[in-house]
Amino acid sequence: MYGELGSGKTTLIKELIKHLGGLEEGSSPSFGIVNEYSYPDGEVLGYHFDFYRLNKAEEALDLGLEDYLSQNVWIFIEWPEKVEELLPDNRVNICLKSIGPETRELTLEVS
Repeated sequence: MYGELGSGKTTLIKELIKHLGGLEEGSSPSFGIVNEYSYPDGEVLGYHFDFYRLNKAEEALDLGLEDYLSQNVWIFIEWPEKVEELLPDNRVNICLKSIGPETRELTLEVS
């Protein structure tokens, strides 16, 4: 999820978690850096990272990003540009841009 502060990244992720059948309501992991979401049966739905506060990509490695990425679950990342070199080539980039108080432009890039 690429986008400026306030562009709606967390809001979109919350809706995706809900649509995918997540048990928890999505929220920003700004301070904890990662949130885990589950299906009602307890199985892991995925992880939501917020790398806004990272100073360098190596900090994501310290958090175990490679282990998270190796799992067959949904991975949502805010501020992926901070860890670009650690991300797999096969992914979907979602870019959000505010174009008004209630209007967003969304662009998908599949690689």
